[in-house]
Amino acid sequence: MRTQPGLSLTYGLVESLGQAIVTGEYAEVGFPTEGELSKQFGASRTVTREAVKMLTAKGLLSARPRHGTVVEPENEWNLLDPDVLRWMLERKFSLRLLAEFTEMRLGIEPAAAALAARNADETGLEGIRKALNRMKAAAGGEDDPLSADIAFHVAILNATKNPFYRDLHELVNTALRISIRFTNRIKGRTASIPSHQDVADAIFARDAEAAQKAMQIILVDVLDLIRAASPDTESATARRDA
Repeated sequence: MRTQPGLSLTYGLVESLGQAIVTGEYAEVGFPTEGELSKQFGASRTVTREAVKMLTAKGLLSARPRHGTVVEPENEWNLLDPDVLRWMLERKFSLRLLAEFTEMRLGIEPAAAALAARNADETGLEGIRKALNRMKAAAGGEDDPLSADIAFHVAILNATKNPFYRDLHELVNTALRISIRFTNRIKGRTASIPSHQDVADAIFARDAEAAQKAMQIILVDVLDLIRAASPDTESATARRDA
């Protein structure tokens, strides 16, 4: 499909404005009008209008009578939007947000691994196999460890054959790029291949319970690392769970 004229300009403006909103640039001065945005960024009214619509769909902006376009409070932002999550994680690195995202992964990925064990066809299994082989190659310096690790987790989502799990791949991809870099830095090494092999072996054996437990072990280890790096995060999470 051909890119529509001006679409890349729109995405560029969305990126610039999204980062500015999330970092609080408009907290005191208010959000600019379309005319002001056009002048500031040298973009047409069509481009600025489309960018504002896209940011509104992400929950960052809204149009209010007599107030024009305003920035919505953070609790209205769509954290399931990959762009919003990335902007939030990048604005000021937050261990608490990373821990909360990992808690969400604990509710999703072990179940996805179990579902993959039950539902995966040969194409899905081959995707997991290729991703695991990439991780092994990365351990020998023949592939990128970060991309290979992400590919493994995304392959499992795809192997579920459930469209709702598959549609989470962009969100998982976005957050894992930050999460894995952080946890690898703490551990001083890349992801454990044996633990990922355990997940894959259980899926290949069609053992849903073992696949779920193996994935849970990986994610609990990640969450423990994040909590250990931030006592405040750990205590806050413990209070919430109490």
